[in-house]
Amino acid sequence: MIMTIPPPGVPAREPGPPRWRVHREFAHTLVGLLLGILSFVYAVVAISVGAGLAATVVGLPLLAALIVGARRLGEVNRRLAVGLLHARVPAPRPFRPRRPGASGWIRAGLGDTVGWRALAYLLLKFPLSLVSGIVSITLWGYALGAVTYAVWRPSLPLQHDGDGQGHRGASFGTDYFLDTAPLIVGVTVTGLLMLPVARWTVRGLVQLDVLLSRGLLGPTRRSLTAQRVRDLERTRAAAVDDSAAALRRIERDLHDGAQVRLVAMAMNLGIAREHLAADGDAVDLETTRTLVDAAHRDVKEVLVELRNIARGIHPPILDRGLGAALVSLTASSALPVRVNVDLPDRPSAAIETIAYCCVAELLANAAQHSHAGEAHVSIVGRARRVRVVVGDDGAGGARVDPGGDGGLAGLVERVRTVDGWLAVTSPSGGPTAVTVDLPLHA
Repeated sequence: MIMTIPPPGVPAREPGPPRWRVHREFAHTLVGLLLGILSFVYAVVAISVGAGLAATVVGLPLLAALIVGARRLGEVNRRLAVGLLHARVPAPRPFRPRRPGASGWIRAGLGDTVGWRALAYLLLKFPLSLVSGIVSITLWGYALGAVTYAVWRPSLPLQHDGDGQGHRGASFGTDYFLDTAPLIVGVTVTGLLMLPVARWTVRGLVQLDVLLSRGLLGPTRRSLTAQRVRDLERTRAAAVDDSAAALRRIERDLHDGAQVRLVAMAMNLGIAREHLAADGDAVDLETTRTLVDAAHRDVKEVLVELRNIARGIHPPILDRGLGAALVSLTASSALPVRVNVDLPDRPSAAIETIAYCCVAELLANAAQHSHAGEAHVSIVGRARRVRVVVGDDGAGGARVDPGGDGGLAGLVERVRTVDGWLAVTSPSGGPTAVTVDLPLHA
């Protein structure tokens, strides 16, 4: 199970994006060739039929339907790039008519910029997919054929040159055959040299298709900005709610705990003062000593409660840095934990607090639910980002509950407030790895 929670307005990312593989790229060019032909036919039909019937009663509804259909076909191409190549091509906004009824649907279809951009992609997809398919098949065919030439050459039919001498091998013209040992070795070496050429040429053509998909099938910059604004408003509201809840919790802890003990301490000291103010033999030393002892005990308990409240607001150990704080945290963990910290630059205080709280929560979850024997924590700072990975060798099955209030869902909301993201990799049977990516400075 892999679940990635992206930052607001940013496409989802894997904990470590898998590298493109040769077989996936080649499969993409072959499937893309078939889709390119289908896409081109659809685009030509949509444009010609729409233009020819635009003045008729059925013209506009048909054109709207064809534009929406182009959106669907573009989504197939986008999913192909995402599924085979793990390309970061985010989905565009869904098709939602603003007005109910047939007229609202037709108007929305005709004005659907996503559909028109998908139609443009379908037209451009055909020549690119045709070139990619032909080049891929040719280069890989020649490269693999040359590498294995020594194996399949003996199965070629016997041919004769102008002198009547028999040859069994590939021929150039009527008198030149590749059937001697030096020529066979030369063909094999040529094939080996062609393999990286085929690989990187096909990869370049595939990358062009990904760029075209990202530009025409993904969301526009304007829609990304609008989504970004909406997500920022939501995360800001969540941050305000969390701050208000934290203040209420601190107020409740102070009111129900420290304040009660301070009141009791003040009453005990007041009674003791009255006893000490009494004349001569009327002073009850035993009662006064009991009251002072109770006040002293209340003072120590209040100090402990205040220290716990302050630690909940900001762990004091973080003043020594995130590395020292994690060493102290993992030392008291119920599981043995391996810690690796590589932070060339120190994050800001807010980022350190979030990273510390995430590690504490994830280690607590691992100890309670994973049945793990060991856990590991890794924090690496690169390119003004902080990557936190917490894993265990437990039973797996961890997931983010979008409707939940605590646990991983709470961590998701916390990291989003600073433009971070969280990814969970936890297949059934384990192991589990939770990745939290945060900016170096909030």
